[in-house]
Amino acid sequence: MTIENSRQARILALICGLLLTFATTAFAQDSTQNTAQTSTTRARSVTSGQKMKLTGIVIRRDADTFTVRDTTGVDTIVRLTDATSVKTKGGFLRGGTNYGQTSILRGLRVEVQGRGDASGQLVADQVRFSDTDLRVAQSIESRATPLEERTSTAENRIGQVEQNAQRLSGQIDELAAVSNAARGGARAAQETADAAVAGVNATNERISSLDDYVPQETTSINFATGSAVLTRDSKTKLDDLAQKALSARGYVIEIAGFTDSSGSIERNRQLSQRRADAVVRYLAENHRIPLRRIVTPFGYGESQAVADNHTRQGRAENRRVEVRVLVNRGLTQPAPAINTPNSQGQTSSTPPSTSPNQ
Repeated sequence: MTIENSRQARILALICGLLLTFATTAFAQDSTQNTAQTSTTRARSVTSGQKMKLTGIVIRRDADTFTVRDTTGVDTIVRLTDATSVKTKGGFLRGGTNYGQTSILRGLRVEVQGRGDASGQLVADQVRFSDTDLRVAQSIESRATPLEERTSTAENRIGQVEQNAQRLSGQIDELAAVSNAARGGARAAQETADAAVAGVNATNERISSLDDYVPQETTSINFATGSAVLTRDSKTKLDDLAQKALSARGYVIEIAGFTDSSGSIERNRQLSQRRADAVVRYLAENHRIPLRRIVTPFGYGESQAVADNHTRQGRAENRRVEVRVLVNRGLTQPAPAINTPNSQGQTSSTPPSTSPNQ
């Protein structure tokens, strides 16, 4: 045996050992994770038509549902509808304060009343929580998001390593039969690793954008002095905006009301809120925009002027409601494609698998 053949044989043996190590580690991690999830997960199925009242912590939040875990560790999926009442407990005459459904956050302690549906979920009639619990949940949400992004990054990288290990393990027989292809196999493995890293980076960027909303459509609705009545031109603008919103994916609508500087500060705040509410009512009644898609409207009064309040034209521009359609940037980005070299040394594009939650 020549020196060159001996060197190639040692390289081949080293590659085979590394591949077997990666495959064993990946199998052990997968078995451990599956066992842990099976032993800790408990879910409740609510009988169709059954009335139920439960108290617990929100552990998961989706567009139309959220999951509540009670003190016994049982998880219940709660479905929101346009008729669901979301309020705080107590307040003046124990009426509470109304909140948008987007205020239901992970970590929020809630009381839910409703009935079961055919899928075993609890359709909520009302959701109640305290102001203190809401502030705690908002604090938890602001801290949990960065940690989840790091966890998602780590899980994606582990998945790519497992896929690479499985793909490379299938090449062991070919490498053993053709020892003089060791250098070419190492070069192909490096190219595969580079392509996998590029795919991981693209996927990480897409996942990190899931809580990032970008404006897709913006319009400004103007009002007469002291009025909160929509004009014909304003309704036309809202009709156009609603059609674009309903055709979007993963959208929410942000509504903010304003006034000019005429009148007292408190009067202007109330007037700007009535203007914002008028826009919400028109979108909900005339275009059936779900209320869960509308961020809690707010009246800013005479603050945030866009023009000079000392002129008639400037005051007219400041008497407005700004309406913005925001779209989730993570859902609108295309799925990344991973380029992998084939056995002939050519590069092919392989899109990653997608799930219904993307």
